[in-house]
Amino acid sequence: MPRIGEIATYSLSDNIVGPAFMNAFNYEAIPDPTHGRVNYVDKATAQRLNLTYGSGETFILRADHTTMLSGAVQAGIVSGSFPARHTELTSPFLTFGICHNLVEHGPQSGRRKGEIDILEGVNDQGPNTATLHTSAGCTMPASRSQTGTALQNDCNVAVNSNAGCGVRMPTANSYGPSFNSNGGGWYAVERTTSFIKIWFWPRNSGSVPSDVRNGGSSVNTGNWGTPTAYFPNSQCDLNSHYQENNIIINLTFCGDWAGNAYGSSGYPSSCVDYVNKNPSAFAHAYFDFASLRVYT
Repeated sequence: MPRIGEIATYSLSDNIVGPAFMNAFNYEAIPDPTHGRVNYVDKATAQRLNLTYGSGETFILRADHTTMLSGAVQAGIVSGSFPARHTELTSPFLTFGICHNLVEHGPQSGRRKGEIDILEGVNDQGPNTATLHTSAGCTMPASRSQTGTALQNDCNVAVNSNAGCGVRMPTANSYGPSFNSNGGGWYAVERTTSFIKIWFWPRNSGSVPSDVRNGGSSVNTGNWGTPTAYFPNSQCDLNSHYQENNIIINLTFCGDWAGNAYGSSGYPSSCVDYVNKNPSAFAHAYFDFASLRVYT
């Protein structure tokens, strides 16, 4: 693995574009581990309800935005959830090419093996925050080379109400309505035994590296400049806190995080009651991926 400051060249190992998403991920019909008002469904159900579909350079993952629920119904709004079918401990880098995206809650991975939140937020509240969640004994230095702003430095899920060690991105168009109105952008992650780095480039930005924009057969992260979020191993043994990770794409409503934030949203009643009675409010709660490329 490259050390900090070294030029790192990686070769394309997975190129998932448009309809290829349908078979590149498993569908998990499971209860929401964050206790949200959702009912994750299997592939057949997701396709029958038109919650997932792809063509060309477009793949959509969305929630049901037509079904009104009653308080007696245990299942919530249905959504697809896709942990990757392959887990690669040695995959240090992946890049997301995202066209349009309004996200209620972003990708997650199991915290027992460490979680890297690449794109995550509540409602329309930008900008994006990139966060690590780990077991005890993993902290980040207060000063590090990144363009984002550190919010917490202890990554331990048992402290700070499970806030993790988040980094708020400097650009408002990294998440939510401003992200969508700008036509999306690129997210990229580099994972090694020495560090985890996350970059974000808005669409049409002149700073997008050519190998990211073009999605070629190789990339050189040494040419990408200062990362948006930088998590070094100087105070955290990343090798022991992170094992093989799945890539997970999911939406959730209410639950442990957004549900607790609902009181300050300005909307009436409870979060669950609002979700039950206002499915049309989630017509724009969907992912639109152009591509997902993994380089090793």
